[in-house]
Amino acid sequence: MKRLYPEQPIVGVGAIILKKGRLLLERRKNEPGKGKWSIPGGVVELGENIYHAVMREVKEETALDVEGCRLVDVVDSVSFDEKGAVKYHFIIIDYLVAVAKGKPAASSDAAELKWVPLSEVEEYDLTDSFRLFFRKNRSRLEVN
Repeated sequence: MKRLYPEQPIVGVGAIILKKGRLLLERRKNEPGKGKWSIPGGVVELGENIYHAVMREVKEETALDVEGCRLVDVVDSVSFDEKGAVKYHFIIIDYLVAVAKGKPAASSDAAELKWVPLSEVEEYDLTDSFRLFFRKNRSRLEVN
């Protein structure tokens, strides 16, 4: 599957992991969004159940086992190049999950992980799509 200059949108998942009013953020190691902060997640593989995709991506990037996927939002993330061509196009399905076991350790696409109070999340250099998601859904996350 071609992520750069795709022929169609690519389905991805994101994991909202909360602990005592803090959100687990990940600094991205790779494009798109290299060096920016977002949530753990990635692309759904062909034939993969979407809930398994969330659990797999979280495990690969954070070493955490998660459970209880609850849909929060669906985000459309499109990036264009200087000529106006679609460079990236992801449809990202974001789920609230709970840690079942493990301690966070950055690996795979994650350069760094950090528990960040919800009140401080927007101070980070977030990916554009996650910043929009967070602004839209912050009040929903604060009650969890």
